[in-house]
Amino acid sequence: MTQAARLFEILKTYRQHAWRVRRVLLTAATRAELSATPGVWRDELSGATVHEAEFDAVWFARAAGNSSGDDGVREAWELRLIAAMPFALFEMFEADEAEEDREDVRGEMEAQMRERLAPPAADDALDRSVR
Repeated sequence: MTQAARLFEILKTYRQHAWRVRRVLLTAATRAELSATPGVWRDELSGATVHEAEFDAVWFARAAGNSSGDDGVREAWELRLIAAMPFALFEMFEADEAEEDREDVRGEMEAQMRERLAPPAADDALDRSVR
């Protein structure tokens, strides 16, 4: 399955559960693949910002009920990797949380995703083979 096909399947699934696409992170290769059908992917990603990245992923967001009983509605954000094996990172933001703080957390989540996708360092592989 191509990355474009995976992306469209992920979008379809998340939309069924009321998630909105907020941002899309794409490698140069995936952006080139999507450019073959520009009208289709622009329609699918309308309202989202597209950023070049080291990995392919989609930021989704939706309102989340607040169990504490106050009037503030929290917002759930999920960073979903575009890959054959599903993987996502999730964060819940309070209604009164500053956008700057939210952006810091989202940046940390992207860094965590990069770390998880990085190949193990040669020293790590050597350490494991000796044990």
